[in-house]
Amino acid sequence: MFRILLSFSLLAGLAGAARANVDQLSEAQINDIVARFAAKEAEFQRARENYTYRQTARIQEFDESGRALGRWEVVADIIFSPEGKRTERVVRAPVPTLQRIILTPEDEQDLRNVQPFVLTTNEIAKYYIRYLGKETLDEIPCYAFAVKPKKMERGQRYFEGIVWVDDRDLQIVKSYGRGVGLLKKGSDNQFPKFETYREQIDGKYWFPTYTIANDTLNFQTGPQPIRMSVRYEDYKQFKSDVTIKYDTPGAATPPPAQPKKP
Repeated sequence: MFRILLSFSLLAGLAGAARANVDQLSEAQINDIVARFAAKEAEFQRARENYTYRQTARIQEFDESGRALGRWEVVADIIFSPEGKRTERVVRAPVPTLQRIILTPEDEQDLRNVQPFVLTTNEIAKYYIRYLGKETLDEIPCYAFAVKPKKMERGQRYFEGIVWVDDRDLQIVKSYGRGVGLLKKGSDNQFPKFETYREQIDGKYWFPTYTIANDTLNFQTGPQPIRMSVRYEDYKQFKSDVTIKYDTPGAATPPPAQPKKP
């Protein structure tokens, strides 16, 4: 449906314009932070596999005057079968009324894997990761990093943009960017800029709870305004064999404030 146009340098510039109190860290310190948060993200990824939740995804298209035209919506529960197998059960899927755009396999990959972006130890080798500085995001002290894939392989989707990592829990609390990947020659796919917000669940893990995109896609046939939202709700632990151990000794500290949703 979309194609990447926003450059990596522009994404970094957007972060720099809003950044204050930039820390000067050594390369060794930055590498250590990246390795530690990637390890925490891997632990979170395993933990999320033990949770059920509801996902509500909506896409709307608009005409040049801002009038709503068509709509696509799917509500699905991520659950476990009686045999313990994780599966997806569609709760509601009205007949799509989109007139000007269609969802492609790349869009489905982005909905499942790119928008709730997780940067784990196994994934960091695939990306250039550049430290942008220390920021306070809705009262949460964070490290900001620009992320860009080093090499793209056909059939794979990647994240390109900025992630904010809580400086205490060392987990991603927000991401901003686009899904990118190799496309067939002559393809007119376009992909929107999106923001994904996370919240702390069960006092340990930062789970994606809301993704929003409000963008204009520049197709060969002309610009097309769209709006997308994905909500992840009602997280419930099914089983757990994963424990996150924090490095900070001493008494427990109160949980940080949650990022504000748009």
